[in-house]
Amino acid sequence: MSYTAPSIRTLIVDDEPLAIERLQMLCAREPRIALVGTATDGEAALRLIEGLRPDLVMLDIAMPLLDGIGVARAVGRMGIRPAVIFVTAFEGFAVEAFDLAAVDYMLKPVAHDRLTRAVGRVEIALRNRAPEDVAAAPAAPAPEWAEEFWVPHRSELIRIAADQIDRIEAERDYMRLHVGTHSYLLHQTISSLEERLDPQQFVRLHRSHIVRRDHIARLRHDGSGVWFAALADGSEIRIGRTFLANARAMTGR
Repeated sequence: MSYTAPSIRTLIVDDEPLAIERLQMLCAREPRIALVGTATDGEAALRLIEGLRPDLVMLDIAMPLLDGIGVARAVGRMGIRPAVIFVTAFEGFAVEAFDLAAVDYMLKPVAHDRLTRAVGRVEIALRNRAPEDVAAAPAAPAPEWAEEFWVPHRSELIRIAADQIDRIEAERDYMRLHVGTHSYLLHQTISSLEERLDPQQFVRLHRSHIVRRDHIARLRHDGSGVWFAALADGSEIRIGRTFLANARAMTGR
């Protein structure tokens, strides 16, 4: 007898009826999802989450009165732990969303293949979830430093582990994350990003550059007091005078 995975009991929350209808149609094409209800505002969503105890909440962010971020925070305080997928037209809330341990973050309009990938992530999250008797135990403290980032790429957001980032370069109001031969833009200031990175793993060498420490091959100077960091990929970054102490601290000098 073949094994059939249990359906994922799902609640849709969005203040736009047409958005709910579109998600309902997409969910109807996804055999792993069992839709248990819909809500058009945050307060109604909290009541349904408490009463229905869904496995998954597909949650809009921009809603009047209590927005999706507020709903997710309130659910956490209630001690209920459904998987959460944020479904929104705005990419700027991604940092807040994943600070709340969202499983995924889908941009509207959602395509069926994008939903399929998100449901796959939900299945993994639910399989790895602690049993109910363990879930009541106090939650482990959140890591002090960011372990991953979600960045826009084409029509979706992709997950990048912090330890995969070779270097970060400021471009006006955006940060370019260099990951091997690829790069991605993240809407954040370099100072706020620096505060989220483990200083044992990353070092700021310039007002526009942060580099992963083990991506630095050597330091050199040009004889006139200007220092450069030679990187493992063959490129070089000039070390700003303000950040020269950071570089020297790496060498223990």
